[in-house]
Amino acid sequence: MTSLAATVLKAFQAQAAACRGLGSPFTADVCDAVGARLDETSRFGRRILGWSGDPVADALALRAAAGFHALKRAGRSPALTAAYPPNTIDGETLADALTAAIGEHDQFLHDWLDSPPQTNEVARSSVLLGGALILGQEIGLPIAWHEIGASIGLNLGFDRYRYELGAASWGAADSPVRIRSEWRGPAPDTAAPLKILERAGCDLQPLDPRSKRDRERLLAYIWADQTERLARASAALDVAAAASWRVEKADAAAWVERRLSAPQTSGTLRVLAHTIMWQYLPGATQAAITASLDEVGRKATAATPLAWLRMEADEKPGTAGVRLTTWPGGATREIARADFHGRFVDWSPR
Repeated sequence: MTSLAATVLKAFQAQAAACRGLGSPFTADVCDAVGARLDETSRFGRRILGWSGDPVADALALRAAAGFHALKRAGRSPALTAAYPPNTIDGETLADALTAAIGEHDQFLHDWLDSPPQTNEVARSSVLLGGALILGQEIGLPIAWHEIGASIGLNLGFDRYRYELGAASWGAADSPVRIRSEWRGPAPDTAAPLKILERAGCDLQPLDPRSKRDRERLLAYIWADQTERLARASAALDVAAAASWRVEKADAAAWVERRLSAPQTSGTLRVLAHTIMWQYLPGATQAAITASLDEVGRKATAATPLAWLRMEADEKPGTAGVRLTTWPGGATREIARADFHGRFVDWSPR
């Protein structure tokens, strides 16, 4: 085995461990099986084993797993249909099914690897709501909401969902999207004012919730044994498809500079938000976004404030940090630690 192939195998093993930790033993088994069985007899195998980038940073194992899930969802592989949930099989049978699918759909699986995952996990909206309620409590102005890495736009509509956050609830009781997060710590102030005046999002490869192809692509990235996540995303796709907004195709740094340099209406709060996407940005892009925020923040006033709300991986393993920076002043604080899929939130605003 070449050193590159060994690195790829370790990436698949690490992703399998992460999937088990996030409650998806089936996707973990897929990652393990692909890592163990993959060879250079297929274009799919050769591309993975000779991957030119960083297999961890590029989420290579999740790209591969989603390709198989897409085939199964489309009903194109009887072997995968028989092997995937709700059916229960052993690891060897699963590996055989994956091998058969590679043989039958080599070109499809090869091409699927072109794009990084776009899960657009809806349950992450719980921390967006929590952050927005803090801003409502402390600043109390209507919001112009901006999101980078917005994918298909599901979290752009976070204020249209129903939330059950421990003892607290928020949102329309008849919303088709219901988000239940285990809320640890004080309940958010659900009486705080929250009014979204406008919203906009960008992504390098935005998806359209009205497109069956794009909807299926997003759902393929959701792990096959997590039926609640799949149902929630499907409902959120319907909400997004009926909404007036669409995600723009744009580089995040250029988009942020353009949006934040536009004149701000007095008496409004501009918010830049993002969840689990910062790690995929080049360092130069991260620096440019931060510079744009700092520049606009220096000019912020009580009548034209700015906020930066983000949920991202950091040096603490197992959870994502939820941080909020507000201007004038530029003070940053960690307001929560959260599960990457929003299953729980350790809320500690201060």
